Amino acid sequence: MPRTRIELADAIEYLSILDENGTLDRSLEPSIPAETLLRLHRTMLLARRFDERLLSLQRQGRIGTFPPIAGQEAAHLGAVAMLRPSDWIVPAFREMAADIWRGRPLESIIVYNNGFNEAGRIPADRNDMPISIPVGSQLLHAVGIAWAIKYRGQSDVAMTFFGDGATSQGDFHEALNFSGVFQVPAIFVCQNNQWAISIPRAKQTRSPTLAQKALAYGIAGIQVDGNDLLAVYAAADEAVQRARAGQGATLIECVTYRMAVHTTADDPKRYRTDAEVEEWRRKDPITRFQTYLAAKGLLAADAVAAEEAAVQAEIQAAVDRAEEQMKRLGDPLLMFEHAYAQMPAYLKEQREEFIRLRAETQEEK
Repeated sequence: MPRTRIELADAIEYLSILDENGTLDRSLEPSIPAETLLRLHRTMLLARRFDERLLSLQRQGRIGTFPPIAGQEAAHLGAVAMLRPSDWIVPAFREMAADIWRGRPLESIIVYNNGFNEAGRIPADRNDMPISIPVGSQLLHAVGIAWAIKYRGQSDVAMTFFGDGATSQGDFHEALNFSGVFQVPAIFVCQNNQWAISIPRAKQTRSPTLAQKALAYGIAGIQVDGNDLLAVYAAADEAVQRARAGQGATLIECVTYRMAVHTTADDPKRYRTDAEVEEWRRKDPITRFQTYLAAKGLLAADAVAAEEAAVQAEIQAAVDRAEEQMKRLGDPLLMFEHAYAQMPAYLKEQREEFIRLRAETQEEK
């Protein structure tokens, strides 16, 4: 029998609406109310300035290691902006802007990054899962939630975030396969920030796009300019409508860039060039969005300055509240307790080292 070609009807689109020069494709511009646009801008600005303050606090030894988000704010906020409170968010560990949009207090983030479990508690009225450190494991949780939503006949969706590195994990493929077979209302938001710690995207896969992996599992897929908030919003809006209508899951690949370190324990100068960072800095999602708002007559230069001042005041107030709150929380030595009936030798060594370092720090004060 001769070989015959199997025709695949699906293809992957790339979506960009507002480019880095501020050029707008009006035919694709989503209809977003002015008040929502301004709230999105304020949240982007707050998340960026808070990220910078957290980095400063970490370098001062006032919080522990954390993952900066600079450059990825549009991928967070464009995705979550149209979700309902009853929808579920299943994050990885670099979705701080989405957390803030969903109502997480800034002081909670500070306290959490200081190692206090109390700050990890999520109020019952927020359908947000805790952050997930193991790469890709949260995708399975999201699919499980989405299956429960469908089983109960609800119209909600489950949106999960992950990086390009997670697409190399088995959990990613299992999650997409299940979502395709059972047509669950899941939305997979891949933040392709070009680096899985020090491994470049080119060494993760030979696929021209990450979005095309959706085709293998029979779900919708699209690649968007992840620094274009309008494009992310439009793609997420389509995905949410598709999921609510019972038409299954969507994989959204947001092409973006991590402008800072992977975490504060990382040195990116060892694996990428300053020229690469500067090239992406010119595509900054915040300045691009500000240009758009100014062109629409929604944001004047003096309004940006006033917003900057208000944001800095809000951040300082959160820092003050967090540091006051931490004075009343439990002794951090408790982290070594309740894990083993008999504490292992290595944990005892770590406990003694912690006691020594804390004593030295108190003496310096």
